[in-house]
Amino acid sequence: MEPGQFAEVIPHGDPLALFDAWYAEARGSEPNDANAMALATATAEGAPSVRMVLLKGHGPEGFAFYTNSHSRKGREILANPQAALLFHWKSLRRQVRVEGALTSLDAADADAYFASRARDSQIGAVASDQSAPLDARATFLARFEAAEERFAGGPVERPAHWHGFRLTPRAIEFWHDRPHRLHERRLFTRADAGGAWASTLLYP
Repeated sequence: MEPGQFAEVIPHGDPLALFDAWYAEARGSEPNDANAMALATATAEGAPSVRMVLLKGHGPEGFAFYTNSHSRKGREILANPQAALLFHWKSLRRQVRVEGALTSLDAADADAYFASRARDSQIGAVASDQSAPLDARATFLARFEAAEERFAGGPVERPAHWHGFRLTPRAIEFWHDRPHRLHERRLFTRADAGGAWASTLLYP
């Protein structure tokens, strides 16, 4: 056994504060998109799907992201508002898993974030029927150009189906790589939103 193997690096305490600390380190070390996270959703029948999205806000209330509610993930969220997130920061050899319920963000929050996006990203959101079949890329680009003309000289209006969701965590697991696959894991859980967190180490 190497020196230091017995020292715990994931302490019991506030998991949201620990996430803040790890996320700050990741933003300084990850070469691309430290805010990238895998979002797992499921249909009402429980069939799962997963994709990468970007974290756009986090705090005591939970983890926020934005999407087209007509997309596959949007439809699944509306049908079954239970989801899971995974952050994997390879540069730090760490990952964080989060599970909980999703709720819609206020329209004002969606408006504010949409207004902060690059104009081409705004127009792309207007032009795209996300996840729907597309006959040719040229069709999408023509729709993009039509949207450019529609909003020329003025602000781009947020589509009503483009809005945000927040995952309120009921479980957060932190994983830290250790030599010889003797990894360290700690699971935090709480019975209700705003309640006290309990935690336990897990076998790797």
